Amino acid sequence: MLSHWLWFAFRITSVFFGGGTPSLAKPSTIASILETVAKASRLSHNVEVSLEANPTSVSTSKLAEFKKAGVTRISIGIQALHNHDLKILGRDHTVHEAVWSLEEARKLYPGCTSVDIIFGRPGQSLELWEEELEEILTLCDHHVSLYQLTLERGTALYKQVQEKVVSMPEQDEVANMYHAARSILEKAGFHQYEVSNFAKNGAVSLHNLGYWKGMQYLGVGPGAHGRFVPWGEGKTQREARIQTLEPDNWLREVRQFGHGTRKRVQQSELDILEEMLVLGLRMNEGLAHQRWRQYSPLLGLEDALEDSPEVQRYLQEELLILDDRGLRCSWKGLAFLDSLLPTLLHQLQHSYRNSASHCF
Repeated sequence: MLSHWLWFAFRITSVFFGGGTPSLAKPSTIASILETVAKASRLSHNVEVSLEANPTSVSTSKLAEFKKAGVTRISIGIQALHNHDLKILGRDHTVHEAVWSLEEARKLYPGCTSVDIIFGRPGQSLELWEEELEEILTLCDHHVSLYQLTLERGTALYKQVQEKVVSMPEQDEVANMYHAARSILEKAGFHQYEVSNFAKNGAVSLHNLGYWKGMQYLGVGPGAHGRFVPWGEGKTQREARIQTLEPDNWLREVRQFGHGTRKRVQQSELDILEEMLVLGLRMNEGLAHQRWRQYSPLLGLEDALEDSPEVQRYLQEELLILDDRGLRCSWKGLAFLDSLLPTLLHQLQHSYRNSASHCF
């Protein structure tokens, strides 16, 4: 069944093992999956194979075995450099374990080890965050991913906040943390290539760039999402596919039907353009006109957005830049992307419907 899914004209340029804790898997399992993918498709000779790792689930020998299995890039979920905060976040590793795993990973994957860190944590101040980030820079390799903490219903932390056992920083304070982090990382030689991701010496995540550039991708495993044209089924329209969320149910469906796809929806041209806008503006390079026209030959970026007074205000305030290159956020605008997107999406939908009505 996998070969049926993977039959399409383009090479696979990256494979990403993420979600949950894939580093708990045996390296032989990772090797077997990569062998199956290679047999069922055309793997690029320099394919990027990334694996998310929890500090408590990897030893030096296991990291080495993952490399032998075909993994080329490791992302270590350090999350925090304070044991108290790690407990609040529900992590089962200590700072000592996090630092040790990072040091070992850097030896085996030099230039290809990424660090995940969370800010906006309960009780965290701007000063403490700056000190922590400076310490991380003495430890990390060439890639850092920053994520603002979001509270999810049903979690222990959500309950603690609701019951006022712990308190979250104010939004202004969190915004200052993000601004400070961008400045600190820039001074340290890191280039911000996406809202949450920073790299130096060109150590960007090619797999994640594929998402943000609107490339096709397959999602395999419990809860995985995919966006691709199923040419192997004789189709020509791109689909959004979602795998069954619950692992036991997913596995049962795979055994029974040969796959765990729970939902498949054909994507309209507008669906694809909306995703391109939302994801493309996450990158500092933004959306290129050429890329946009591949999916929207009759409605350019200027035609889609410039009629909106709100969009004009964003351009005048230099939150957005629309020029010969395409559409992108300014340095200042990237920090406000979430507040800009609703207006941009509304205007795109309005312009698209007007354009479509004029075609009939």
